[in-house]
Amino acid sequence: MIRVLNVVIDGQMYSVNVDEEMISSGSPLFNQMDEDMNKGWTLSKEFVEHLNITQRCQVVGDKLLTAIEDENEQMKAMMAAYILSRVPNIMTIHLDNNGEIFETQLELAPS
Repeated sequence: MIRVLNVVIDGQMYSVNVDEEMISSGSPLFNQMDEDMNKGWTLSKEFVEHLNITQRCQVVGDKLLTAIEDENEQMKAMMAAYILSRVPNIMTIHLDNNGEIFETQLELAPS
């Protein structure tokens, strides 16, 4: 089964298709990413010691932005898979490409 993460950058929509298998098989990598983020992270020049799930997705969204810009299909799929694994009800991520990671927004499916 394919999951889709919609990505918006400067008003342009991209659809990233992710196989469910990638989401489940990527668990060891995603857990390692979480371990790295557990040490804290600098977001927009501000160090955040304990990242919440939204902030973690903002960090990964920044990596997703780089993957899209570099046309790195594997990295793009893996970063989208991380986001889908951590926020299953996400529909769209609006990525900020001006260096303000706090401006990245998650759009969730209505509950």
